[in-house]
Amino acid sequence: MRQDPSPVPSSAPPSMLRLASASLAGTAIEFYDFFVYGTAAALVLGPLFFPSLSPLAGTLAAFGTFGIGFLARPLGSAVFGHIGDRYGRRPVLLGSLLLTGLATVAVGCVPSYASIGIAAPFLLLLLRFLQGLGLGGEWGGAVLLTAEHAPEHRRGLWSSFPQAGPAVGFLLANGLMLTLSATLTDAQFTAWGWRVPFWAAAVPALAGLWLRHSVEETPQFRALAETGRRARSPLGEVVRGHWRLLLLTGGALAIGYAVFYAVTTWSLAYATEHLRVDRTVMLACVMAAVALKGLATPLVALCGDRWGRRPLCLAGCALCAVWMFPFVALLRTADPLLMTLGCVVALLGMVTMFAVVGAYLPELYAPRIRCTGAAVGYNLGGVLGGALTPIVATALADGSGPPWGVAVYLTVIALVSLGCFALLPETNPTVLGERASKAAGGTRTGAAEAAAPV
Repeated sequence: MRQDPSPVPSSAPPSMLRLASASLAGTAIEFYDFFVYGTAAALVLGPLFFPSLSPLAGTLAAFGTFGIGFLARPLGSAVFGHIGDRYGRRPVLLGSLLLTGLATVAVGCVPSYASIGIAAPFLLLLLRFLQGLGLGGEWGGAVLLTAEHAPEHRRGLWSSFPQAGPAVGFLLANGLMLTLSATLTDAQFTAWGWRVPFWAAAVPALAGLWLRHSVEETPQFRALAETGRRARSPLGEVVRGHWRLLLLTGGALAIGYAVFYAVTTWSLAYATEHLRVDRTVMLACVMAAVALKGLATPLVALCGDRWGRRPLCLAGCALCAVWMFPFVALLRTADPLLMTLGCVVALLGMVTMFAVVGAYLPELYAPRIRCTGAAVGYNLGGVLGGALTPIVATALADGSGPPWGVAVYLTVIALVSLGCFALLPETNPTVLGERASKAAGGTRTGAAEAAAPV
C-alpha cells in the first residue's frame, strides 16, 4: 500500500469551503435519489408492483429491487473509478449525478402493475440498477474532490462534507415523503403522492450540475496527467495488487451500511406493519435520528484529524455491537421517544466510523488508483451490509414476538467489521508524524510506510 509521494498544497479556507460545499451538495442530491426509493419500498411499492404476493412477500420483493441498487454500486464505482483515474475526478462528478438524476425521475413515471403488468417491476429493477451505477461513481469523485485539495491536518474535516451528504439527502427525501404522507389521504398517497419526490429530483439534479460545472480538477490528478503516471487499467491494478485491502475495507464498512438501513428502511417497514405505528410518526422518529447523525459528522471528523481514523472506526464498531439488542428492544416499545433514542445511538455508532472514511479510504491508496480503489472498497461494503439487511431483517422479524434475530444478525456483522478494521493500518498523516517523531531518528516505519500522505 506504499503511495506515490504527491504532496497536497494548502488551500485557502474560502476555496476549501466552496469545494466542500459543491461536494456535499452533489452527494446530498444523489443520496436523496437513492433514499427516496428506499422509503417508497418500505411504504408503497410492494402492493403497487407486486400485488399478487402476500403483504410480507410484497415487502420482501420491494426490498429486493432496493437491493439491486447496491449490487450495481461496485460496478458503477469500477466504471466511474476508471474514468476518474484515467481522465480526471471532475468528469465523474458530472456523469454520476446526471445518470442518477435521470433514473430517479424515470422511477416516478413507471406505471403500476395494474397498468402494464409484469413490465412494471422489470422497469423498476432496471431504473434502480441505473441509480446504483450512478451512486457507485459519485462517492469516489466527491470525496477525492475534497481529500486531494485539503490541507493535511484538516483532511478528515473537509472530507467529512460529502459524508454528511447522505444525511441531508435522507432528510430531504423523507421530509417530502412525510409532508405528503401527512397532507394526503392514503388513497391519494398510494395513487400518485409517492411519485412526487421522484419527479422533484429533477430540480436539485440540475442545480447540482450547474454547481459542479465550475469545479477545478484536483492537484493530484493534474500532477499524474502531467507526468504520465496514470494507471492504464486502474481496476486491474487494484484487484491484482490490493485485493486483500479491498476485502478488508468492504468487510469493515459493512456494519455502517447495515445499521443505517436497519434504522432508516427496515425499522420503518417493521414499525408500520407489525407495530401499527403511524407512518408519519415513524418517519419523524427516523428523521430526528438522521439529523443528529448529520450534525455529529464534522465533529467526529475533527476527532479523526486529532487522534486518528482507525481508533474511531474501532470504537464505532464496538458501539454498534453492544447496541443492537437495546435498539430492537426500544423499537419494540412503539413509543416515539424510545424508538428515537434507539435510532439515535445506533446511528451515532455508525457515524463514528463513516465520518472519517472519506479521508481514511483515499489515504490507503496511491493517487494513480485512488478513485477506483477507494470507491470500489466503499461500495463493496454497501453490498455486504446494505443490500441484504432490509430483506434479511424483514424475514427474521416475521412473527408476533420481538425480532431478536435482527439484533443477532447486526451484532455478528459488527463483530466482523471490528475484526476487519483491526487488520487495517492507521493513515492519518498528523498522527503518524507524531509517532514517527517519537521513534528513534524520527523516521516513519511499519504502518506509516503503508499509508503515506495523500
